[in-house]
Amino acid sequence: MHVTPLAWIITIVALLAVLALDVFVIGRRPHEPSTTESARAIIFFVGAALLFAAGLFWVSGPRYGGEFLAGWLTEYSLSVDNLFIFLIIMSKLQVPRHLQQYALLVGIILALVFRGAFIALGAGFIALFAGAFFVFGALLIYTAIGLAKDYFEKDTEEEATDNWLTRAVKRRLRFTENFHGTHLRAEEDGRRSWTPMFMVIVALGSADLLFALDSIPAIYGLTNEAYLVLTANVFALMGLRQLYFLLGNLLRKLVYLSLGLSVILAFIGVKLILHAMHEYHFDTRLGFSGEIPLGISLGVIVGTLLVTTVASLIASRRTPTAV
Repeated sequence: MHVTPLAWIITIVALLAVLALDVFVIGRRPHEPSTTESARAIIFFVGAALLFAAGLFWVSGPRYGGEFLAGWLTEYSLSVDNLFIFLIIMSKLQVPRHLQQYALLVGIILALVFRGAFIALGAGFIALFAGAFFVFGALLIYTAIGLAKDYFEKDTEEEATDNWLTRAVKRRLRFTENFHGTHLRAEEDGRRSWTPMFMVIVALGSADLLFALDSIPAIYGLTNEAYLVLTANVFALMGLRQLYFLLGNLLRKLVYLSLGLSVILAFIGVKLILHAMHEYHFDTRLGFSGEIPLGISLGVIVGTLLVTTVASLIASRRTPTAV
């Protein structure tokens, strides 16, 4: 895929402009977005992603349009799972409802920064070492097993707010008892200390870091084009803040989301390993083709998400007290 420097510049400027609009205009004041405000934002961002995909189909052909679509769907699904962790963090740390928009905004910006860094590192790793796909594939399969294990052990809620980084911060810093708006430091009882909002951002940032480690190998399992990797990730993060408020506790009804994502990540992990075997001609020596067609990948991703969503809603309706 040939992307001219001008196309890169236009794309980055446009994406930064949308992000700036979200940060400095829509999110200029802490508040709880209404259902109408959230729905309009989600429709706009999802529509923009689909329009971008249509443009790729028209300009670059079905291969790259399909790779973007598969990558965006996968990253969007991982981001929704990330939202579930955000919901747990907000609940555990008792963040006031009107301050959650600010915390989410910071969390999403951190996610963009971390993913951007890992995209660059991933591209460099692949360029230097063809066997990187073996490493990425193994990492995704390990992550898939971890997701399935977390689902059955139900220990995700504790890990979200009690990891090594949050424990280290709690030990070394003094915190105020109450939130002071969006301020990270405030004076309370005559002493200047960090506010609980800082701990919220630390918890969100650590969650973002872990999700970036999973999401970048996943997208590289669907496309090697840096342009598609970047745009799929950015579009997947757009509108998540509004989606959080629109869905609210409905996120908890997606009880099988982790299982569905574990299937998708395991599939992409196997796909990466098969691709690496193809690069080293191991597949031809063993008498099979190591490449999985894009159509099959897209079908597995869409099919798994549909089955996961429908099964989750049915299960939640039958056992409403379990979610």
